[in-house]
Amino acid sequence: MIRFVSIRLVEIAVTLALMSFVIYGLIGLMPGDPIDLMRSSDPRASAADVARLKAAYGLNRPLGERYLAWAGAAFAGDLGYSRLFSEPVLSAIRPRLVNSLLLMGAGFTLALLLALLLGIAAARRPNSRLDRIVNLLCFAGVSMPSFWLALLVILLFSVELRWLPASGIATAGRGDLADRLKHLVLPVATLTLINLGPYTRFVRAAMRDALTRDHIRTARAKGASEARVVMHHALRPALIPLVTILALSCGNLVSGALVTETMYSYPGMGKLIFDAVMGNDYNLALATLLLATAVTMGANLAADVAYCCLDPRVSLR
Repeated sequence: MIRFVSIRLVEIAVTLALMSFVIYGLIGLMPGDPIDLMRSSDPRASAADVARLKAAYGLNRPLGERYLAWAGAAFAGDLGYSRLFSEPVLSAIRPRLVNSLLLMGAGFTLALLLALLLGIAAARRPNSRLDRIVNLLCFAGVSMPSFWLALLVILLFSVELRWLPASGIATAGRGDLADRLKHLVLPVATLTLINLGPYTRFVRAAMRDALTRDHIRTARAKGASEARVVMHHALRPALIPLVTILALSCGNLVSGALVTETMYSYPGMGKLIFDAVMGNDYNLALATLLLATAVTMGANLAADVAYCCLDPRVSLR
């Protein structure tokens, strides 16, 4: 396993290097650059001023040279300066990354726990009334757009009932833990409901398939309790396809949920990445997109290792 993990880590490093070149090239080929955007907002800037600024920031050099200069600085730990936020890239990312981890982590965990409960309950009673109700709720969750669900939640709990705040991360002048948690309730509930449908369907389908296996009938014939049959003999193989889906979803933990964050005016990574790309903030866009790529690939590596723990037939060589 150590050899497998070492090879995968090398592959991840190579992939990140290639992705950094591709992302840098795509952003560099976008029309306009930061200096052009600055000139459009300041009509007093002359052509000589623009040429001087481009020379100072290296924007008059070929794209390949600019990428190599950035890669060398990034390898040394200097990710550059964010033009949009007028601060180092790491300083711009850090608070928004924490916000997204709180939001996405809470929604991700709640959706997974509820999906396990509902999926197992529905799989144990196929074609029953409970199974049909769970299926109906799953289809409703999958079909409902996140922005529409967010609007309904805001209208009900913020406008009509006035129980919870509709936007932001904290009340002006407060910002204590209780206030932060109160502002998290609605966006976390929205993300939980959006992810609950797909996760529940995966758990239900995997558990229904696992409960029909021969070893399940053997365990029941030997007198194993229903709880042991479900939790020990059926759940472990049923988690294998779910692990793959969860690994692919881990990238959202750091890339954020753009629609949900926009609807609730939540300062997270999704909005940060969107603003960086649209504002031609090369350094910030590169760092955020590469971070999301690295987390997704790391989660896939963790999923491969988890397969060995869930299924002894799987061997990593």
